[in-house]
Amino acid sequence: MSKTVLVPVDGSPQADAALEHALSQFPEAEIVALTAIDPVAAGYASTPGPDGGGYPGEWVEQANERADWILDEAVETAADEGREIDTVRVNDRPARAIVDYAEEEAIDQIVIGSHGRTGVTRVLLGSVAEKVVRRSPCPVTVVR
Repeated sequence: MSKTVLVPVDGSPQADAALEHALSQFPEAEIVALTAIDPVAAGYASTPGPDGGGYPGEWVEQANERADWILDEAVETAADEGREIDTVRVNDRPARAIVDYAEEEAIDQIVIGSHGRTGVTRVLLGSVAEKVVRRSPCPVTVVR
């Protein structure tokens, strides 16, 4: 039976390192790259328009475009290593999305970057990697 490895990707150098680690350390495994669109981040990332209100549809469109770009980059990274990977986009808080996906899909291993966020959002929202390590139903490798 083939092993399935989940690699959360967010466009950060740490996530890139995690994907490269998974590709090299699990050559026979099925690799799944997952990116999460955090609906809570809209409150931190949105900027009000000139009339004082933001345009939520614009934020969602930009988040979806960024997620597509992140997943395309992951596919290209794998292709450079002669591998094919599966990709998944989830609309949820990142830690919850990762753990829920691992439970629902019977993932054998998670390989995650040590952190992807920086600055205030990292302090306010906590460490995704830490939450995944605490809640994961399977072994987790944290790549720094």
